[in-house]
Amino acid sequence: MAGTPPSDETKGGNNNNNEVLMNIDNDTIISNKQDSSSSQPTSIPVSFLQKLVAEVVGTYFLIFAGCAAVVVNKNHDNVVTLPGISIVWGLAVTVLVYSTGHISGAHFNPAVTIAFATTRRFPLKQVPAYVAAQVIGSTLASGTLRLLFTGKENQFAGTLAAGSELQAFVLEFIITFYLMFIISGVATDSRAVGELAGLAVGSTVLLNVMFAGAITGASMNPARSIGPAIIHSEYRGIWIYLTSPILGAIAGAWVYNALRHTAPSPSLRTTASFVKQPPTD
Repeated sequence: MAGTPPSDETKGGNNNNNEVLMNIDNDTIISNKQDSSSSQPTSIPVSFLQKLVAEVVGTYFLIFAGCAAVVVNKNHDNVVTLPGISIVWGLAVTVLVYSTGHISGAHFNPAVTIAFATTRRFPLKQVPAYVAAQVIGSTLASGTLRLLFTGKENQFAGTLAAGSELQAFVLEFIITFYLMFIISGVATDSRAVGELAGLAVGSTVLLNVMFAGAITGASMNPARSIGPAIIHSEYRGIWIYLTSPILGAIAGAWVYNALRHTAPSPSLRTTASFVKQPPTD
């Protein structure tokens, strides 16, 4: 989800800017760095494989950090606490957005990828590979934690509904809707303050985990739930976490589209990631 939309100064054509831009649809990074011999941007190929590796690595570290906080909290008398776990998830998302967004778009979440595809802001043909990469990253992270914490320290860090399944389904829908609505604003609309995109999304995750973590585990992410479920063979209520976040994300993306399309704007972006776009003429 870690580039940002160009600033107003960039759009104004400041010739001293050296920024890197990426078009996720044609696998090319465009550099605005200019020299005395040419005024045209230079292109640096970014392969689809590199994007997938970035999604695997990013999802791995996101799930590893967040689930490790859960495991340590269970093993050491709630020393991390729910606010602490919320901060870990939020900070992990923030730093990963800024570190890998310019490579893969920093989705790390099948619900986000699918939602962007439904709004035509992500290539539909790339969805299966992205989802597979995210699930692989989550499963590897969960497997690593299983190896690190053995015996009595082996704790299930996945998501289980504390109340009824209906309550969990509705809550997951709402918090994922909220998350995707924020992502759509900062990732696809150049009118937003793009430099703060990572903070906006990370803060949203933090807030959601803070109030929903004790009820549903605050998944918002099918990969976050399926990885630990596979490693621990714990599939109770897994259907909630595979369906509700996807439906919530799709709804959030479409509602934001409906709000912003009240008037045509050349500043609206056509990609589905936190990546900078070439300045328009």
